Amino acid sequence: MTRRAIRSLIFAAALVTPTAGMCATSPSAPAKVRQGYWWYEAPPAPTDVENVEEAVEKPTIPPMTELAKWSPPRIAKLIEAQRDYAATVLSVDAVSDFWRLQDFARRKARAFAGVTQIAMLTHPELNSKSANPMVGDARAALGAEKEAARRTYLRANSRAYALVMFSRESCGYCRVQWPIAQRFQEEYGWQVIRQDLGAHPELTQRFGVEVTPTTMVIKRDSQQRMVIASGVEAYPNLSAMAYQAVRLLNGDIRPEQFMTGAGEEGGFFDALANGPVSASSADGALSALSAQADR
Repeated sequence: MTRRAIRSLIFAAALVTPTAGMCATSPSAPAKVRQGYWWYEAPPAPTDVENVEEAVEKPTIPPMTELAKWSPPRIAKLIEAQRDYAATVLSVDAVSDFWRLQDFARRKARAFAGVTQIAMLTHPELNSKSANPMVGDARAALGAEKEAARRTYLRANSRAYALVMFSRESCGYCRVQWPIAQRFQEEYGWQVIRQDLGAHPELTQRFGVEVTPTTMVIKRDSQQRMVIASGVEAYPNLSAMAYQAVRLLNGDIRPEQFMTGAGEEGGFFDALANGPVSASSADGALSALSAQADR
């Protein structure tokens, strides 16, 4: 064999032999599809799926004696299922069964209301009527009693507190609020002060006043204070808020009792009368329960 023939044989073998470090592609393996920015692959054609309508099954309605033992959420689910079934088939029997279930729910609610009324009569402390009478004369007497309690309390604290109204010359609402604040001075003997933020701008940041008029209760010889009105406030509301603020600053009530009015301590409208409503109010609730036990 000549030297040129040997070279040709070696060159031919190199063409059919895999390169070192590369895996030979199996003849049966499918060709790799190029993908990327320059090669577009059409999305597969959507398969035709038949829309199969879900059948509404007829609910099983148990006898009334068994239904009476069911919980309200379970009864509500049955009524909803029967409603959907009746609206689908539109038969007289299906619709009648739906309204029979509705009638059962109505009678169940009526029975609960009846037992509730007996429970309120048995335990009057759970009924607001004992603390909030509906009769006109009784409500007038209760209102007068609360006003007398507020008046006595605020007058007793007239030397310990002052009422401050922050205003500006350009504030028209301030001219409406100022006579109302002055009435507070006449009724309870408090010192009532008007501070002009235009003349004393440093008070804006010191007391955190954002709007005018702002009315604030300030405890003398201390840093304690509380806003009781932002904007124009009627005199009865101003008086009630001042009463609650002073009681809170004095420590006579807790924040949870801020809506507990005069004479309502330990009663239906006292948030802490029958136990704590939060972890922070446990001490206050215990003292309220002790006060109830002493009476």
